[in-house]
Amino acid sequence: MEGVSPLERYLESCSGQFKDDFSTSPHLFTPMSPYDLELPIQASSQLSESKELHTDFSSVDLSFLPDVTQDNKEQSLSEDGQETQKELDGSLPSKEDSGVFMDESSLSHPGAAEPSPEAPGVCPPLTPMTPITPATSASESSGIVPQLQNIVSTVNLACKLDLKNIALHARNAEYNPKRFAAVIMRIREPRTTALIFSSGKMVCTGAKSEEQSRLAARKYARVVQKLGFPAKFLDFKIQNMVGSCDVRFPIRLESLVLTHQQFSSYEPELFPGLVYRMVKPRIVLLIFVSGKVVLTGAKDRSEIYEAFENIYPILRGFKKPS
Repeated sequence: MEGVSPLERYLESCSGQFKDDFSTSPHLFTPMSPYDLELPIQASSQLSESKELHTDFSSVDLSFLPDVTQDNKEQSLSEDGQETQKELDGSLPSKEDSGVFMDESSLSHPGAAEPSPEAPGVCPPLTPMTPITPATSASESSGIVPQLQNIVSTVNLACKLDLKNIALHARNAEYNPKRFAAVIMRIREPRTTALIFSSGKMVCTGAKSEEQSRLAARKYARVVQKLGFPAKFLDFKIQNMVGSCDVRFPIRLESLVLTHQQFSSYEPELFPGLVYRMVKPRIVLLIFVSGKVVLTGAKDRSEIYEAFENIYPILRGFKKPS
């Protein structure tokens, strides 16, 4: 020790003190946490334990989830495949054919699929209303025959006429060109009225039958011939027939016009009768609340009878309770 210099002795003493401090305070050389905070040594172990607890779901209640196993999944997939195959084969109707979803194209095409009437809760597709003449049932035959009230016919005399000369020389004839451009002539048997025009055309009204209308037209043509005109009798034709009858019970016209609004119109403030326009035969009926019916527009007697037989069951359905 005598050969050691004082400087060496000082360095040895400093190194020894440094070793003692390091052994007693090892935390001086540990990594520092942010913001110079000292964490205990057990922190790392607690973090690892918490991570292990969070990854363990054995204690979590999963009873609210549906119990779907691999077998159930395979079964549902197989059922879906079978339904799809049936739809492709045509044995199982698709959703569009079940009646739940119906678009305008399926309603407009007659070949579109319709739901079966036996299927519960399925509404049938709507179809547009078309004018249909009500059918007559044999059990509800009226037994009432409409009576012809007026027949309108036309005939061509085939010559030019001097209306002023006819009005001056013929009996029961009147002519006012400012009011109407025809001679109005009347006879008593059959009780009818004729409108004679300067062109030679004539209209005969008021007859109660086809034979009476033809006979009256011939008498008017004979009167014109006697006045010096070369009148002929051509193209006789019945243009309109009017009939009437009574069903003998009151009718609820308000309900009738609501049910048959396609064919009928009823404006009691303008006219007391209901106007019913039948499609086949093409006849117009005037129906009154008292039960009286007027039929017009026919060209033949049979059309009057057919129209009344068609309308009678409908009127029975709207009979007022007594």
